[in-house]
Amino acid sequence: MISLRKSKKRNVRNKKMARKKIIAGNWKMNMTPSQAVELVNTLKPLVVNDEVDVVFCVPAIDLVPVMEATKGTNIQVGAENMYFEDKGAYTGEIAPAMLTDIGVKYVIIGHSERREYFAETDETVNKKVLKAFEYGLTPIICCGETLTQREQGITLDWIRQQIKIAFQNVTAEQAASAVIAYEPIWAIGTGKVATTEQAQEVCGAIRACIAEVYDEATAAAIRIQYGGSVSAASAPELFAQPDIDGGLVGGASLKPDFGKIVNYNK
Repeated sequence: MISLRKSKKRNVRNKKMARKKIIAGNWKMNMTPSQAVELVNTLKPLVVNDEVDVVFCVPAIDLVPVMEATKGTNIQVGAENMYFEDKGAYTGEIAPAMLTDIGVKYVIIGHSERREYFAETDETVNKKVLKAFEYGLTPIICCGETLTQREQGITLDWIRQQIKIAFQNVTAEQAASAVIAYEPIWAIGTGKVATTEQAQEVCGAIRACIAEVYDEATAAAIRIQYGGSVSAASAPELFAQPDIDGGLVGGASLKPDFGKIVNYNK
């Protein structure tokens, strides 16, 4: 029994070594199309790193020019949101086929700002996750707690609930290819960063939750990002943690400093 447990742990550890870091910029509601192209041209030479998957998640109106501007580079492009229906009378929404048609690979789902300002729920997040997989898009599924929830000591319960609902009816194979972004809401855009220990504790709990829902192999494969005021200074220590596989970066992704975050290991 002991040797079996050891070999299982060794397998999980080996898979951990195989997880490629993923560092994504979330541009939020910034950059006109012309500004977007200018920013891409500035960042292109700065974000070259073969050991990292680099993703620019940009506003819908910027997707086409950014796809063009990133051709022939290591940069992959993601959307910041999409709807859970194929098409129809949903004024102002973006259909998944609109994203795949232009070559978009990733989509952020359930960011705390979408939940707070646009009434997204765990249930609508789940619908979007299922629809993203149906269209071959990789969802970056966001979760996170408020300062009140952290102070009340319910962070892990809250996060586990978000994860379990988000992954309802998602297969193990699909889950293994997903990306989860843990963003403590109290750290987004505030300059406050969760301590390395806090970030690792929650990301470790997320991986354990995925292992409960699926199995150890799925948990070992899924990539978990930390987000929330990630900077060039905090990135190396955060990304060195065993359960943190990169970052979802907000404000810093709009500056040349993003290159330093992407090249945290150099």
